[in-house]
Amino acid sequence: MNELRDEQTDDQTSLEGLITEWLPLPDVAQAMDIEVSQVRRLIEDAALVAVRRGEPAVRSVPAELLVEGQPAPHLAGTIILLRDGGFTDVELLTWLFTADETLPGRPIDQLRAGQRGEVRRRAQALAL
Repeated sequence: MNELRDEQTDDQTSLEGLITEWLPLPDVAQAMDIEVSQVRRLIEDAALVAVRRGEPAVRSVPAELLVEGQPAPHLAGTIILLRDGGFTDVELLTWLFTADETLPGRPIDQLRAGQRGEVRRRAQALAL
């Protein structure tokens, strides 16, 4: 059990190096002008991803998942593809926020720009 906890801590640490701005759920709700319960529903429906971080652990969403107060374009389909392929939320966030020079840039940057094609192809290949 301690090994699993250590592995999760290592994953969280690597994620902290990739994502610089996090929003707790109330802040996401404020940015989207909706209730916190609706943010939780968006997370359940794979429109957003939240992980527990900090002490005490608070569910937070990477700020870059939002574009003009809405989930980034085509984010939900990409999340679903990766989850269906067995990715945990930490793993899929790591993939979204890791630079890939062949894209170019990070998958999240491509999604924020409305470019889903190559990102989805890569996510689908990883999910197989």
